Amino acid sequence: MNAVVFLADGFEEIEALTVVDYLRRAGVSVSTVAVPCSTMNGGNVVSAAHGVNVFADMTFGDFEKEYSARLPDVVYVPGGMPGALNVASCAQVLSFIEKCFAAGKYVSAICAAPAVVLSQTGVLRGKHWTCYPEMQNQYAKDVLADSTHIDDVPFVSDGTLVTGRGPGCTEQLAMELVRLLCGDEVCAKIRKASIQR
Repeated sequence: MNAVVFLADGFEEIEALTVVDYLRRAGVSVSTVAVPCSTMNGGNVVSAAHGVNVFADMTFGDFEKEYSARLPDVVYVPGGMPGALNVASCAQVLSFIEKCFAAGKYVSAICAAPAVVLSQTGVLRGKHWTCYPEMQNQYAKDVLADSTHIDDVPFVSDGTLVTGRGPGCTEQLAMELVRLLCGDEVCAKIRKASIQR
């Protein structure tokens, strides 16, 4: 199993690194990808929303070479602003997300990212999903008529789409991805070993 996590300047640390951590604990090969934006120099260092600099596993150029002929089992986009806006401004990322979804791969996003990023791809249409409160009305109005937005839940899993509400829900979303990719037994082992609530 392998996963791609897109990081752009302004991403939410909890939402990105918690998912990376739990997926790696489950044995999933995770690649973090630095998505280029105007505040970056094209390298691997991505500056998070709260000042934490993260060295991504690969530049966007490396990602395009490595994933030109294959798709990951899951693609994940953390929220955070302007991180989600920076990811949404990259047409290649949007196209890749659509390609993964069309191929039956898991697509996941949390907080601002479902409304800001996934609404630009068509992935939400006909699906149940959630996001950070009110982001759907600000960024995803055009897809609300063709999808079902759900409030007051930590995450929504609908087929191969998994969306989450915000930073405090990240552990639950991450464990849903572990369950879907690796099964209930692995999920239970990680839950016990990490002393989850």
